[in-house]
Amino acid sequence: MLRVSRKLRFAIGAVVDIAHYGGLRPVRSREIAERQGIPHRYLELVMQRLVHAGILRGVRGPRGGYLLARERRRITIGEIARTVRELEINAKAPDPEHLSELDKTVLKPFWGDLQQEVLMRLDNVTIEDLCKRAQEAGVASAASERLDFTI
Repeated sequence: MLRVSRKLRFAIGAVVDIAHYGGLRPVRSREIAERQGIPHRYLELVMQRLVHAGILRGVRGPRGGYLLARERRRITIGEIARTVRELEINAKAPDPEHLSELDKTVLKPFWGDLQQEVLMRLDNVTIEDLCKRAQEAGVASAASERLDFTI
């Protein structure tokens, strides 16, 4: 079941932070952790998963950090949610033998359908949309250059 876990909030917050504050320069995870109030060690696990999923790109070196792997208008919240869900699903999967008949036949399919509806809705929200909300809310961005471009 999709839930708004700490990992999901941290992942979305980190990707929006990179898009909003980073511009064309890599953003260090320590900067993100400080701005978002996220424990750095915890954030780093989520960031690595986002890199593995192709949402972020890691840059090594003294000026390294993280960049968006694609334009922010091409990254959806649904994609981030699915990535984080993969992290969480294995650790919290219920034992199918302990499910009641009602759980197996009615409730589990119901929650599965609801989850798909939520993910479809999240697929319609992009990082660009959230950055626009930040801009409209007056959240200042240190980035003078934007990652959003068209070829």
